[in-house]
Amino acid sequence: MIKITCFTLLLITASISVCMAGSINNNIWSPTSCGNDPEVPVIKQDNIDTYNQSIKAINEWQQAAIIYNTCVVNEANADNALIAKIANEKQNKFRLAVEKIKVETDAAKAVLDQGNK
Repeated sequence: MIKITCFTLLLITASISVCMAGSINNNIWSPTSCGNDPEVPVIKQDNIDTYNQSIKAINEWQQAAIIYNTCVVNEANADNALIAKIANEKQNKFRLAVEKIKVETDAAKAVLDQGNK
């Protein structure tokens, strides 16, 4: 049951993070929809009960950390894909503008060359 729940949470996280990518502030990228990075638990060794509680906390942290890190990777991938898409679109727009200018320049040169004959 726990595996099914974790898998479901991973799928939900993945689908949410694809739609909402991260942000950059002061040259630091951060995910926007992953919540907080789970705090790493401390292993307590005062007695057997506190040790067992620490192990339980570690197991819970591990599950939360997997979900968080999957979300981070998905958001980073979404950002990378969006950046590449926008950069390619801008490069294509520039290339088309250069090609248009070349065609217009060649046409104008041809007209001027014919007028000088």
